[in-house]
Amino acid sequence: MVTPAAPDRGKLHASVVSAIEAEILSGELKVGERLPSEADLARRFAISTRSVREGLQILETKGLVRRKHGERAEVVRDDVEQFLGSLATTVRSLFAEDPAYLVQLMDVRRMFELEVVSRLAAGEGQLSPDVAAALDELSGAKDFSQYAEADARFHRALVQSLGNEILSSVYGNLYALITDVIRLTSRVPSKTQAEGVAEHEAIFDAIRTGKVEGSRALMREHIDNSTAYLQQAIDAANQQGKPS
Repeated sequence: MVTPAAPDRGKLHASVVSAIEAEILSGELKVGERLPSEADLARRFAISTRSVREGLQILETKGLVRRKHGERAEVVRDDVEQFLGSLATTVRSLFAEDPAYLVQLMDVRRMFELEVVSRLAAGEGQLSPDVAAALDELSGAKDFSQYAEADARFHRALVQSLGNEILSSVYGNLYALITDVIRLTSRVPSKTQAEGVAEHEAIFDAIRTGKVEGSRALMREHIDNSTAYLQQAIDAANQQGKPS
């Protein structure tokens, strides 16, 4: 006689996770709503309350629900902002340990922003007035600190113009780090302020005139140059830190 295999308990609570996660992400379950009781969920999914609790724990780890003792779980999808903020803090701690991680941040920027400008040039989204405002601030910057802040605002405004809330949120949480990078690269003697402004204006004009490949090429060159300047700044700092 063959003994049937015991059911995989992991698959039992996975059914709770996948179903409730889908309902939250689709908007069927709204932020602030309470889930049914553990007993009701157990009956709905035909599993034990223990498996339900395991599923709720996973949903809480994902930032989709919040649990308090004696209360039904609450939908808190907006906690994704808190998660992204924690992620940015973690990334910043990596930079503190090894500045070379800043170069990897530039690679992330390249992935985001090349896609953003090409899609904007293709007609997706709508260019925010903040892009032109940042260009004006770039032109009128009195020192490299003002220039760096206006530079970062220009790039953030482009990302926000696409209208993708998740991308804007991720980029926004890395915004302070990107501003720091731009400050570092601005300190490396490379080009005049007028040349820097002209680079940004060329990107802006390529997007407005629908030049998809042109805007992408200009943004790539801009970020590649900034990455090279950043590497120079890191190398110079490393040399200063070495004993003579």
